[in-house]
Amino acid sequence: MLKKIFPALILGIGILVSSCKKKLDDFTSPSLAEYYPLQLGKYITYQLDSTVFLAFGVRDTIIKYQVQDRVDAQITDNNGKPAYRIIRFIRKNANQAWSPAGSTFMVVPSDNSVEFIEDNLKYIKLKRPVTEGFTWKGNAYIDASSINSEVRYLDDWDYTYDSLNIPLQLGNVVIDSTITVSQRDEFLGQDPKLPGTQYAEKNYGVEKYAKGIGLVFKEFIHWEYQGAHPPVDATYTGYGVKLSIIDHN
Repeated sequence: MLKKIFPALILGIGILVSSCKKKLDDFTSPSLAEYYPLQLGKYITYQLDSTVFLAFGVRDTIIKYQVQDRVDAQITDNNGKPAYRIIRFIRKNANQAWSPAGSTFMVVPSDNSVEFIEDNLKYIKLKRPVTEGFTWKGNAYIDASSINSEVRYLDDWDYTYDSLNIPLQLGNVVIDSTITVSQRDEFLGQDPKLPGTQYAEKNYGVEKYAKGIGLVFKEFIHWEYQGAHPPVDATYTGYGVKLSIIDHN
């Protein structure tokens, strides 16, 4: 009888300790609102470097802009949850006036997560507890696994906190405390520069959030390479985005 009770007792203690640790982590974790503050009228201005492939995918180039994301209104999402509408404005440089970029985002904050909707794709950008090494499926709401999906490269990404409370300087902006969310660092196939390479793919994503400010840095790249099949030249498809904070209110 004791042989049966003892393993069950150990298992029960293990579950209790695990449960207590999770509650303790949640209790000691910073609020997500500290790293993603949302108030009407708040804005962040970024330098935007956009990577595109030109000449039918033969070469890439970087186009530079400035963009400003403004918290425009408090709304509700499709499930009736409180949300915020973010409108993006764009200009070529500081000498130009802002113009609407045609991009509207939605942020759905809660105590346990921050969801971000862009182009009808919902990402879980932040999640509690904010502790080193904590991992979650950031693209869980995105149907990326089906064979006909146009965003299959987003399937099964593990978002991970890997640098917490780190000071950072981006240009002239000095930031006291940031957290880093590593999303993906993947390379498939062979280096396209090697002779005979027929396929390669790169997926990379990282974001940094500053306490009291929000998103201060983002880098995302996705491209696929198809080798030459004469008379068709080798081609790249994909895109890249880099955001780096310039100022904020």
